[in-house]
Amino acid sequence: MKTEVVEKKAEKLAMKKIISYIILLVLVFVSAIMVVFQVFEYRHDYRELSAFNREKDDLNAEWGRLLIEQQTFGATAQIGTRAVTQLRMYSPPVAQTVVISLPMTSEDKK
Repeated sequence: MKTEVVEKKAEKLAMKKIISYIILLVLVFVSAIMVVFQVFEYRHDYRELSAFNREKDDLNAEWGRLLIEQQTFGATAQIGTRAVTQLRMYSPPVAQTVVISLPMTSEDKK
């Protein structure tokens, strides 16, 4: 009778060990799957971040070009205004305009 009780306890202990090993194996497998999933998400997010950084750099470059263009157009108007106000320059009327044409030489005709 004592041996039967000892055998039953041994069977229960063996069964508990097997169940524990199976549970641990499943947990390790689930953990491995989660690691793979996290690495996949990290790479996906990093790729997206890199694309956004490239787009930001492109937009910053375009913004710089637009600022230069704006300053160029603003400078043209400013130069014209200063020429009229400070230097008293003006466009001459047609009566004061003289057109000079140069005679063509034989080298220019070629």
